[in-house]
Amino acid sequence: MNERQIKYLLQPAAYPDPVDAVELLQTHVSWIFLAGGYAYKIKKPVNFGFLDFSTFEKREFYCHEEVRLNSRLTPELYLGVTEVREAGDGAAFFGDGRVIDHAVKMVRLPGEQMADRLLARGELTAEAVKQIAARVARFHHEAARNSETDSFGSLEMIRSNWEENFAQADPFCGITIEKADLVRIRLWVSRFMAENAELFDGRISGGFIRECDGDIHLENICLTDKVQIFDCIEFNERFRFCDTAADIAFPLMDLEFGNRADLAAIFLQEYLAASCDTGLPALIDFYRVYRAFIRGKVESFRLGDSGIPQEEKEAAKKRAVHYFNLAAHYLNKGEKTPALFLICGLSGSGKSRLAGALAVELGLEILSSDIVRKELAGIPLTAHMYEGYGEGLYSRASSEATYTELVARAGRIISFGRGMILDATFKKRLERESLRQLARSHGIPLFQIMVQAPEELIRERLEQRSRQGGVSDAKWEIYLRQKEEFEPLLESEGEWLTVDSSATISEVVSAVLRHCHPV
Repeated sequence: MNERQIKYLLQPAAYPDPVDAVELLQTHVSWIFLAGGYAYKIKKPVNFGFLDFSTFEKREFYCHEEVRLNSRLTPELYLGVTEVREAGDGAAFFGDGRVIDHAVKMVRLPGEQMADRLLARGELTAEAVKQIAARVARFHHEAARNSETDSFGSLEMIRSNWEENFAQADPFCGITIEKADLVRIRLWVSRFMAENAELFDGRISGGFIRECDGDIHLENICLTDKVQIFDCIEFNERFRFCDTAADIAFPLMDLEFGNRADLAAIFLQEYLAASCDTGLPALIDFYRVYRAFIRGKVESFRLGDSGIPQEEKEAAKKRAVHYFNLAAHYLNKGEKTPALFLICGLSGSGKSRLAGALAVELGLEILSSDIVRKELAGIPLTAHMYEGYGEGLYSRASSEATYTELVARAGRIISFGRGMILDATFKKRLERESLRQLARSHGIPLFQIMVQAPEELIRERLEQRSRQGGVSDAKWEIYLRQKEEFEPLLESEGEWLTVDSSATISEVVSAVLRHCHPV
């Protein structure tokens, strides 16, 4: 495609359907023509190494891949691949002229409903963010996973991706990224991977390396009558086959880039609840750095595109600087003194919600008794076992095995220098004492949090939970039995902070952080 042909495609006569006007959008790899009710996307003949659209055949192939892969999330949006043909001195999307290129044809989405624009206008709501998180969690659950995808979760592959990023960002030192920041990020990434090899291995064995989207940023999300997520990575399996944590780090980073860390926290809490991925918080800052760095690099690429006006280049340069600065900012969140958090309370008290919010705030992993109990029994996390109190899955022997495994897993995580949040009822003093002994043996702080709530609120929560589903099997009758058997806290058990979860989650988290000062 030459400049003359591109200009011709800005004319309504170049389209098979009635069009009043045509609008052109550009990225560093595509021309996107918005015409009437449709969008036509032509790939630029570029080769960045990680992306190669340099030949006619490759552009045609990746057009078909784009339609195939995006149909996983929005099948009704992608209409197919259309030919770009010569038309006199120009080009058109119809006719019998020579085929000069290909384009992906899509239903045109309302630009004002794109998530990035809603965010900029202050109109992106918490409810919308929850809907996006739930849709992504469902997509990840359904996404393909096999030995090939697993291989992309290896440290060798992750390190290779980072090295490519560093090499491609290096020419922009002194322009969009400071050399000192590039060196600092590189050292931090290397150290994090070296110190957390077991964590990355666990993501592979846990089934979290899948055929993901690879590009879930807010510009690729439209909120109409449902959540529309489009424009996934089609050009490189290395970016699409990744940890689900890397996938969700993109919208999280985007929300924080837009100064809405509160919405990022809501997104992550909702995703954690829907996915039951309690190991994700320990990795999320690593992938936030990754996503911010990539966006800084991609925006920097726009500076060398001769087809992009100078005014747009200046805006891209500012965004690149902001993204690289954000990547450097994230490093501080990973450099914390390890601490152990014991989140204790009866069913329905709100302890799991608090644990999730703290995990988001502190970047720590959660160990939940509900999850460990079902894992030990080989039962799917969302399968419900409504057995009698103290029977079957909830027998004394099963509970003892669950708490023994909780402590063992926490010990392994702490031994690698990472903090930990434990979410369980802890109704027996012996169970609580085992955690104190663990903290003492490793010489790390233990923060003991008792979560309570008014009984009418607890009953309402438990009834709602039984309707909506989840990991926990607790019902009102179980709460009452737990209340009878809970062994009261003694002075000899050390300092406890009691919080009331009927307050807002931000108020509860703030109270915990003021009490603990773990960093």
